[in-house]
Amino acid sequence: MCSRMHITVLLFLCIALIIISVVCTYLYCQQDNTLFYKMFREKPSPKIKIGFSIATLQEERWMRDRDFFVARAVELGAEVLVQSANGDENLQNSQAENLITHKVDVLVVIPQNGEAAAPIVDAAHKEGIKVIAYDRLIKNCDLDYYISFDNVRVGEIQAEAIVKQYPKGNYVLIGGSPTDNNAKLVRQGQMNILQPYIDRGDIKIVADQWADGWKPEVALKHVENALTANNNDVVAVVTSNDGCAGAAVQALAEQKLAGRVGVSGQDADLAACQRIVEGTQTVTVYKPIEAIATKAAEMAVALAKGESISDANQKTNNGKIDVPSVLLTPVAVDASNMYDVIIKDGWHKLEDVYKNVPKDKWPAEN
Repeated sequence: MCSRMHITVLLFLCIALIIISVVCTYLYCQQDNTLFYKMFREKPSPKIKIGFSIATLQEERWMRDRDFFVARAVELGAEVLVQSANGDENLQNSQAENLITHKVDVLVVIPQNGEAAAPIVDAAHKEGIKVIAYDRLIKNCDLDYYISFDNVRVGEIQAEAIVKQYPKGNYVLIGGSPTDNNAKLVRQGQMNILQPYIDRGDIKIVADQWADGWKPEVALKHVENALTANNNDVVAVVTSNDGCAGAAVQALAEQKLAGRVGVSGQDADLAACQRIVEGTQTVTVYKPIEAIATKAAEMAVALAKGESISDANQKTNNGKIDVPSVLLTPVAVDASNMYDVIIKDGWHKLEDVYKNVPKDKWPAEN
């Protein structure tokens, strides 16, 4: 009787163990399948890859654009492949082809030559890659988007600052690169302000030149020639960027005219800001680089995700189409607002901008 009872208990235990084993196996499998399904569903999508083709990194301004752009793109989970063409339009086209070969999702281009860069857009589109022109327009192509500052307004700001201090006399105009559409827009803005003064005979344009490639050495030669041709009888040199403004100040200094002749620029380069507080350059135009760079990165990532750019609500004609555009607002900077605009914004440090100015003339930090 006892033996029969033991057998019954053992049999019951065996059956219980079998049931428990089956249930555990089932639950494990269910968990494993769920985990596998979850892993499959949550498999991270490939990292977005953005190509950034930059005309040159030989100027301080473009290095900052690159750094802000890359930082924001990485923050958004993208990888950025950067190539700089060192001012060579043919090299830039070749580098862009290389970026396309690397299957970037979006291509962002700061063109050296807005006309010559059109094939970059065509080649990218053949591979299904959208293109954003950054700061400089790419002409005569089906460009997807354009981001820049209002460059006509840049020119107006420059001319307004100069005529305010020098409303009469002989003027020298030094434009930027003739192959850069921005240079033409800046000149348009300058003439919007200058033309009424010219028409009534208050201002006379005694030299009007363009600096190929925005090269300061070209601007230097133009200003030297203008001063010689006019026996130094010049009250203002309207230059279109800070690099050329520095060249103008150099030419003026050679004739002991630095600080006595108005000079304009743009980009708020450190050297230009130093010249302004020292009194040898009249004005620069600050284009908040962090704003354009971060916005461009956000646009590139959005395009890579198949999203539209809802705030590209302006249009810029590139000779072929009206390109959806984001145009930001530039800011005039002179000695009176250098601290409030440049220093407070963190663009340059107080001690760097004012290093050649006696310390008792420095603005009070607040």
